[in-house]
Formats: sequence, structure tokens, C-alpha cells
Amino acid sequence: MSSRGGRRDGLDQRLQSSDLAASSKTFTQSSDSFSPDIDIQYDSSSVDNTASIPIPDRGHGKPTTKKGAMDPFEVRVRFTQHLQHLNASVTSANKAAQYAIKYRDMDEDLHSCILEQLERNSMNNRANIMYFIEHLCDMAARENHHDYVRMMQRDILRVVDAVAPEDGSGAANVKVVRKVLQGLQAKQFLLAQTVSEIEECLKERDTLPDAVALSSPLNGDDVDMGGTDGGSVKGTPREKTKTNGNYVRLDKKQIEQRIEEDRERHKRLREHIWAVPTKGDDAEFDKLWDETSELGEDDFILYEEEAVERKEAGTEWKDEHSNKATGNGE
Repeated sequence: MSSRGGRRDGLDQRLQSSDLAASSKTFTQSSDSFSPDIDIQYDSSSVDNTASIPIPDRGHGKPTTKKGAMDPFEVRVRFTQHLQHLNASVTSANKAAQYAIKYRDMDEDLHSCILEQLERNSMNNRANIMYFIEHLCDMAARENHHDYVRMMQRDILRVVDAVAPEDGSGAANVKVVRKVLQGLQAKQFLLAQTVSEIEECLKERDTLPDAVALSSPLNGDDVDMGGTDGGSVKGTPREKTKTNGNYVRLDKKQIEQRIEEDRERHKRLREHIWAVPTKGDDAEFDKLWDETSELGEDDFILYEEEAVERKEAGTEWKDEHSNKATGNGE
């Protein structure tokens, strides 16, 4: 029995090895007969396109916005920072204006930021924003984006009330408002009638020059000068101290900052005050034409008197010249 079982196991092993050899031979023949020129077509109608299925964003992947794009909230925050860091330099104003032009598609939001900062910030910063408005209108006109100009024309009264309020807390900014309004009128961003109406309102807000917020302190004990002989001097923050009614005085640091900014602006004004305007060759003629009164009867009388004087002077010169010629001839 044992010999018969051993022969059976050996037979099974030989059959398995022969089956493996036959299958490998068949695979080799089928692979050799494969031709790459045969065009095999697949039916993709039954295949699901998983790329068209929206995948929910669970906050773990990359944002789906465009590269470099910012959301409106971030744009407002950064523009607000630009407005808060404005100073007397042209660079800061141009940088903020370029940012506003770059995100011109959100001009309504950025314009609201300007109004908010005018109503919330200190008096010095409100003056800097007022000067910035002129830069913004200039750049918007050059870039053919006049929406900023139209919105500023619409809210100019609100801007003036924020920079120089009726309560007198911004009396030192009245001159700033007048200067900017004159510049906007000269560049035809504002109508002359609008500027004249605002000027009438500003006259009422600039009636007390002695109560200007940036005026000198009344006595030496009101400001901390620091480093003076005799020990410490009383120094209290003046920003929240009201004097002369509703007029608010500032502390020494803000006063010095305003003086430095005004000095920088005056220096820059002297650099360009000598420049001759290039637009139009008849500017001087137009000025004289506007200043000259209409022709009247008195003008004709004056012309006749001048003509008689010129005729007499010509006769005297002729007689004198003829006498000299006759004397030389003799």
C-alpha cells in the first residue's frame, strides 16, 4: 500500500508541472501574437466621471480662491492701516492711493473706510486723510476710474464735517479743508458753487482763532516740558481736556507732530511754487482779462488825453531834432 501511495503522489506532481508548462506556453504564444497596431476602443459611457462630483471643503485643504487674491475683510483691514499711518510725505499718500486703485472693484467699501477713519481718528490724522483725498482723486482720474471722484463729490459735506466739526474741535483743520477744496476746484473735481457754499460754513467754524486746538498753552504748568530745572513740571494729557467751550486741546507730542508735518508740506510747496503751468499759453491774458473792468466813457476820455500827450511829445521831439540838424548844417 505504501508503494502504491508513493507512486500516486509522484504522478500528481508530474501532472501539476505539466499543466504549468502548458499554461506558460499558451501565454507566450498569445503575447507573441499581440500587435500594437490594433486599435482598441473602450466604452466610457458606463464610467463615472468623479472629477465632476463636487468635493466638500472641510478646511483641511488649500483655499479655492485665486492665487494672491484677498477677501474684502482683509482688503478693508489693510487699507485702514494705510490710512492710520498717513503722514506729510507724498510716499505714504501715493501708497494708499495705489492700494485703493488696485482694489477698485471694492471702491464702495474703501470709500466707507475713509469716512469711518475721518470720524474716529485724531485731528492730525484727519488732516492727513484730507490731503490724501486730493491724491486719490488725482490718481483715480489718471486711471480713468472716476467712481472715487463721484463718491467724494457726493459725500464732501460729510468729509468736511468730520475734518472740521461744528463744535470747534477741529478748528485747526479749517485751513487744511480750504486748501484741499481749492485744489479740488482747480482740478475741476468740485464745482465752484459747491466750494463757495462750504466756505460760508467754514467761516462760522473759524471765528475764534484764539481757541484753536493747536494754539500755545496759556501757562507753563499745562504741558510737561521734561528736563527743566526745578524738578518735575505738571503735565497732563490735553487731548481730553476741554477749554473755551467745546474746543479740545492736544498734548505736546501731537502739537509737535503737527508742526513737523506742516513744515514738511511748506517745504514741498516751496519746491513747486516757481513752476510755470504748462497747460495753455493764454493763462496770463485770461487773468488780465478777468481783472480788467468793462469799457466805459471814462476810458475814452483817458485815451484822448493820452493821445494828446503823445502828439505833443512827438512834436517836441521833432522840433528838437530839426534844430539839431539845422545847427549841424550851419
